[in-house]
Amino acid sequence: MQIQKGNILVVDDNKSILSTLEILLSPEFQTVTTLSNPNQIPTELRKKDYNLVILDMNFQAGVNTGNEGIYWLGRIKETNPEVSVVMITAYGDIDIAVKALKAGASDFILKPWDNEKLLATLKLAIQLNLSKNEVKHLKERETELKKEFNRDQKFIIGSSPQLMKVLNMVRKVAKTDANVLITGENGTGKELIAQEIHRLSNRSKEVLVSVDMGSLSESLFESELFGHIKGAFTDARENRQGKFEIADKGTLFLDEIGNLSFHLQAKLLSAIENRQITRIGSNQLIPTDIRLICATNRNLESMVHEGLFREDLLYRINTIQIELPPLRDRGNDIIILSEFFLKKYAYKYNKPNQKINQQANEKLLKYSWPGNIRELQHTIEKTVILSETAIIKPEDLFLRQTNSIKNLDSFNTLEEMEKQMIQNALEKNNGNFTAAADQLGVTRQTLYNRLKKTDK
Repeated sequence: MQIQKGNILVVDDNKSILSTLEILLSPEFQTVTTLSNPNQIPTELRKKDYNLVILDMNFQAGVNTGNEGIYWLGRIKETNPEVSVVMITAYGDIDIAVKALKAGASDFILKPWDNEKLLATLKLAIQLNLSKNEVKHLKERETELKKEFNRDQKFIIGSSPQLMKVLNMVRKVAKTDANVLITGENGTGKELIAQEIHRLSNRSKEVLVSVDMGSLSESLFESELFGHIKGAFTDARENRQGKFEIADKGTLFLDEIGNLSFHLQAKLLSAIENRQITRIGSNQLIPTDIRLICATNRNLESMVHEGLFREDLLYRINTIQIELPPLRDRGNDIIILSEFFLKKYAYKYNKPNQKINQQANEKLLKYSWPGNIRELQHTIEKTVILSETAIIKPEDLFLRQTNSIKNLDSFNTLEEMEKQMIQNALEKNNGNFTAAADQLGVTRQTLYNRLKKTDK
């Protein structure tokens, strides 16, 4: 005999009725739980996701109005509107039956019952619940997918050998389901590479869901990634799918994963390894089928050695690693990208026919671009806004005052070069010594020691 899907809660003050229904229903359905006290209903519904509640109409001896059953029916529907509720009573009062159906009951059965008819009624009620849940799931997914699809479409631009090497690796790994870790400095285009992997993958017809782990607070981590049910916490006013659910059958991109606290890394690792999650406030395990792509500008191996990043999580996310080159190493791609951004912002700010002259291009090539493509984009936008002529000259470009890494002749000693690199790293990371140390590939203490040495 095939067991039907469905978790059933039976609530009746008659313990013989509870025993009879448990014996009858247990071989037919996944789980059957019984309660003799209706006051335990709210607690039980929070403990497990039920598809059906079989609810007695009367609980006090000598009271046959059905008002108690109607009351508890309302409480159930208030907190769990999708749950099917079948009312059961020994009194065949049609008015009570109609009142229960109007209040949201799925059906109404009488004691004593015919076993075959009872099973047919319950199976139909459970099927109604499963259908409601599926519609609800699809609506939630549709809402979240609209947010994902409304993201701006961006493109990978350039033809340098360094970029071609990266794209060649992207093509090789895209058709697999291997987890990918994309590394590189801030602004090198890690999210674009994740989008390209998804576009070329077998999951391209599904959604790519992006999560900025750097902007995610610890209190929102589980809700954002795993979702929550209504009432799970103060602001949980409705059920919400997490990013793992939304990305099911597609790709999940976790940007800035190096910023995730050690405590939360364990929860992420569990979800990845078990391929299932649980929404906050629920006990229901939800299977997930995702392709995972992560990105960071930090040195995760150094973080592992310093006890800041889990080694087992690093192995799990790092099946394939793709290192993006900094913009300063991509040669003429700087000019190609600047022309692309120039056309974009000239159109946006209604300044047609703008061009960058040769001297300005040479200035762009000599600059070290510590902020990479993102900095170049912002530089061109600012230049377009402030320029007063159609020809952009070197003096029109607003670049940060920092030594170009290409201009090695400007340093007389290795100590001078080291000092400048440390200053650049600290400037780039807004004075954050840990992030600067990660960028330079040294420990925080080593960075302190080197900085003291260069200041002597």
